[in-house]
Amino acid sequence: MTAQEFRKIALSLPEAVEVGHMGHPDFRVGGKIFATLGYPTGVWAMIALTPEQQELFVGAQPKTFTPVKGGWGRKGATQVRLRTAGKGAVREAMSIAWRNRAPKRLIGRS
Repeated sequence: MTAQEFRKIALSLPEAVEVGHMGHPDFRVGGKIFATLGYPTGVWAMIALTPEQQELFVGAQPKTFTPVKGGWGRKGATQVRLRTAGKGAVREAMSIAWRNRAPKRLIGRS
């Protein structure tokens, strides 16, 4: 998966917007970040899952999904290795992360 493909999936979700944050792009819904690109380096992205959701994705695809180091990772922030990521798995994880952050009025639209 390329960074552009990751971006396209993120921006395909209802009312998702791209904003710059700490030197890299992030994707928000209702002002809340659900994904980022290029952190800690350009070969990675991040998807904001819950710890339980993270465990499922990491367990299913450990070469693609890994917890972010430290406290953010313990809260569910999950790194995505772009070069090993499949579009279907990223779309599924990103949709879940979007639902985790989206205002309730949008949930039925995803």
